[in-house]
Amino acid sequence: MWLFLAFIAVPLIEIALFIQIGGAIGLGWTLAIVVVTALIGTSLMRAQGALALSQLRSSLSEIRDPTEPLVNGAMILFAGALLLTPGFFTDAVGFALLVPGIRAVLFGAIRSRVNVSGSVNFSGGFANTRKQPHRPMQGDVIDGEYHELSEDEKRAQHPSGWTKH
Repeated sequence: MWLFLAFIAVPLIEIALFIQIGGAIGLGWTLAIVVVTALIGTSLMRAQGALALSQLRSSLSEIRDPTEPLVNGAMILFAGALLLTPGFFTDAVGFALLVPGIRAVLFGAIRSRVNVSGSVNFSGGFANTRKQPHRPMQGDVIDGEYHELSEDEKRAQHPSGWTKH
């Protein structure tokens, strides 16, 4: 229901703003502002997106929770889409999403509404994060046995189709 209202309300707000601002400053200046805000927003989004990507890489390489960098990246991507959409209201919301403090407040609000009960661990199973502490993969030891095939055994086996003989 909220999404339907947004699809109705946002275009109506944009039309009203275009009429009011266009009537006050003229068509040429109105169009110039829309183009300039799109260009500025694109460059800001590119810079902040690169920073968010570097924070995400850092959190993944240090095996930390990547939730915040992922949400920041998603908000920056959404801000970019809003800034490329012609309009004053969408530009205002897009520029607001590029402010790190506003993103932090939104992330806090989102985090308070989401309940994470578990995660997938690196060894391939579902782990309840409250019961099992995280172990880094570097210290894991994999034990196994093997035996070498004789030439007769190698010839007797048919290739699996995945490898060439």
